[in-house]
Amino acid sequence: MQGLTKLFSRVLVISIVSLLLQSCHSGKPIARTETPGSLETNYMPIPENSPHGKPPPSLRSSKVERESTIVTKYADILGVQKKDITNYKLYNFIDLWYATPYKYAGRTKAGVDCSDLTALLFQSVYDVTIEGNVTEIYKQCKPIKASRLKEGDLVFFKINSKSLSHVGIYLQNNKFVHASIHSGVIIDDLGENYYKKYFYVAGRLRRSFL
Repeated sequence: MQGLTKLFSRVLVISIVSLLLQSCHSGKPIARTETPGSLETNYMPIPENSPHGKPPPSLRSSKVERESTIVTKYADILGVQKKDITNYKLYNFIDLWYATPYKYAGRTKAGVDCSDLTALLFQSVYDVTIEGNVTEIYKQCKPIKASRLKEGDLVFFKINSKSLSHVGIYLQNNKFVHASIHSGVIIDDLGENYYKKYFYVAGRLRRSFL
């Protein structure tokens, strides 16, 4: 009798354990709820132009920091207030190309000349196509007084030449960016004696983009 009682107890325990195991498992995989950026998932940041949503906070923060750095840097270089640096695309382009060495007919970061830098900047920043050498670029402009220069206008020089030989893009506070033979892509001041000596005319593209 005692043996039957023990056997019955063992069978009962095995049955209960089996029932518990069945209630904790099924053939269907367990769905995991994962949050973007967690260690359990291969999270790919959403591009800024994605139709599926905004970029994650980390990317937005990085972009804001970059813009703040650019604004601060070029406000200091130009001698203006931060609020005056409104065309971030322009100054970001300049920052990416700054100090690129001069190379005649060059159009890459390995080297660029003044007319090609101008063409690349207008295409990238303003989505405006201009072509040709300095003289041909000038033909696409209307002359304006130097006192009327504003951001995005062009400044032309005759450096040791009877014809136009150099072009730059006007920024603010008498400053302009250009590809200098000696310094590469750089920002200079029209008030410097050298540029005052060789400055010839200011121009604004006939196709208005401002």
